[in-house]
Amino acid sequence: MKAVVVHGAGDLRVEDIPEPQCGPDEVLVEMEFGGICGSDLAYWRHGASGTAVLREPLVLGHEVAGRIAQVGANVRGLVTGTPVTVHPATNVGDGVMPERLAGRSNLYHTVRYFGSAAFLPHEQGGFCQYRVVRPDQIRVLPTNVTTRQAAVAEPLAVALHAVNRAGDLTGKTVLVNGCGPIGVLTVAAAKARGAAEVVGADLAPASLEIARRMGADRVVNPAAGEDLPQDVDVSFEASGAPAALGGVIAATARGGVLVQVGNLPVGDVSASLGNIVTREIEYRGSYRFADEISDALTLLGEGLDVEPLLTHTFPLADALAAFETAGDRSTGSSKVLLQIGE
Repeated sequence: MKAVVVHGAGDLRVEDIPEPQCGPDEVLVEMEFGGICGSDLAYWRHGASGTAVLREPLVLGHEVAGRIAQVGANVRGLVTGTPVTVHPATNVGDGVMPERLAGRSNLYHTVRYFGSAAFLPHEQGGFCQYRVVRPDQIRVLPTNVTTRQAAVAEPLAVALHAVNRAGDLTGKTVLVNGCGPIGVLTVAAAKARGAAEVVGADLAPASLEIARRMGADRVVNPAAGEDLPQDVDVSFEASGAPAALGGVIAATARGGVLVQVGNLPVGDVSASLGNIVTREIEYRGSYRFADEISDALTLLGEGLDVEPLLTHTFPLADALAAFETAGDRSTGSSKVLLQIGE
């Protein structure tokens, strides 16, 4: 079967790999669509994503959707042909977590994730024609949600988790700084969770237009001399740029909440943080998601329109062109999809 495999920095190939066999306790999914994520780009560009370094060839992809092709003999409640997405995490070990982390499975100490080089052997991803998964990883799509739309259920889950980390947004003013895919999905998630006004901020006009179409009440472009809003109740920093932190903190109201959802660089960074103290800002991290992928499918089924985000689609054979487009903001790209199935 065909798969998108990264062998090292700058070495991305579409190649044949063995087709997996479905065991009695497993489900075989025929993949139809996959979304290219920042971590996929990092493996292609640098041979690493954060502290996870390639040590063997890796099938990329953790934002995927398709249809059940085969159900193991011991699996109940699932049938072939059902459109699904997949929760890409596997918690390794005894599953015991301290009480303070109840319900926060994303913070489990050892997690294998689709398309990740964090462990050896690597956890192979979903940019391939077929992938075997556990039944508990399967999420059946609402009847009105396509596999194309469901390919963004995973990043939408990341956005929903960030919104949940902020607490109740009902009637609140919100700033989302950074309007890449996670940022604009955070815009949509904040509106869906009752925010009164959501402001999107970015340096790229094309990204701001997508944010507007995804529900932002207004947008600002600091590169054009436009100021961030002041005294917002909740801010989401989705760019991952340390230089942006000082301005976002200053935009957050005294006693407000700032959620860091954009991945910051590994290692030491320089950022202006003093106002966290003087304004008593609550600075909260947000990492992946627990089971918000199910909530993401519910939102999609209720009519959340993600089409403005889906700017480009490439066949699997053109994976390199897809990655080049996803990594070049001058193309106007936001979420770039691979069409894996026919």
